[in-house]
Amino acid sequence: PRLAGAAVNPSFLALHPSRPLLYAVGEIADFAGGDSGAVSAFSIDPATGQLTALNQQSSKGAGPCHLVVDATGGSVLVANYGSGSVASLPIGRDGSLGEAASAIQHTGSSVIPGRQAGPHAHSINLDAANRFAVAADLGLDKMLVYRFDAKRSTLTANDPPATRVAPGGGPRHFAFHPSGRFAYVNNEITSSVTAFAYNADRGVLTELQTLSTLPDGFDGNNSTAEVQVHPSGRFLYCSNRGHNSLAIFTIDPQTGRLTHVGNESTGGRTPRNFGIDPTGRYILAANQASDSVVVFRVNNETGRLTPTGHTIDVPTPVCVKFAAIGS
Repeated sequence: PRLAGAAVNPSFLALHPSRPLLYAVGEIADFAGGDSGAVSAFSIDPATGQLTALNQQSSKGAGPCHLVVDATGGSVLVANYGSGSVASLPIGRDGSLGEAASAIQHTGSSVIPGRQAGPHAHSINLDAANRFAVAADLGLDKMLVYRFDAKRSTLTANDPPATRVAPGGGPRHFAFHPSGRFAYVNNEITSSVTAFAYNADRGVLTELQTLSTLPDGFDGNNSTAEVQVHPSGRFLYCSNRGHNSLAIFTIDPQTGRLTHVGNESTGGRTPRNFGIDPTGRYILAANQASDSVVVFRVNNETGRLTPTGHTIDVPTPVCVKFAAIGS
């Protein structure tokens, strides 16, 4: 590992779909003296991977924790955990960020006072058609859906505006299936994954099932962090912090329903994130509390994971993305 660029408390990253650009949230609450976090823009040297800072903009909320670049490459969408809000920022011709074109404050609460006294937007994702954005709000137990206007870089509430998960679940991260027919969210508080059918014409999610991410008999403390669908569409993975494992599920291609087939230790503590390489052959698990990234080989028939024996030391890793460098 080597230093590619510097930022204040960066966590989640997003790559531009067609240009050598990287965007990062800054998990702070006082950017430029205001009550907001930051989103940073960087250019990437295609030969070396080195980053050059372009600019920063307010995320229009406290504690930004997740972001995505839309398919046209014209906007960054960001979720603010601390304030429970989402925003959309236009991308300029040089890759730098403009001021937010829209910012929406979530309102309400759910059933666990210590965790859900107010909204906590934890992620935001766009569907394959680039028409709808889904924001998982841990504090509301809701998946809020927004219509996205790529030309104007704006978000507006969909009709219906949201789908609920079970009270106290705490939805965190979200992933669409490559087919566009299904979607999945991990519930941080209850250590579970919920599968949805997705109506791409209306932007509507319909719950199919909810399954535990833990093996039978485990009774320790745990919370889930990341959920991702394998590029083949055949497997789903979810990270457990406490059990310190990746839960492995197979996906029925016709129904989208899940079957829990096992768990694999991440070889470290607190796997906040992991990355599936674009070929689908490997998973890199980022163990935040043990300062390590551990490499696993994917069995393409079963989805099960095998450690390759390769680990790198990275201080407090929280996000893994794959960029084409030197090609």
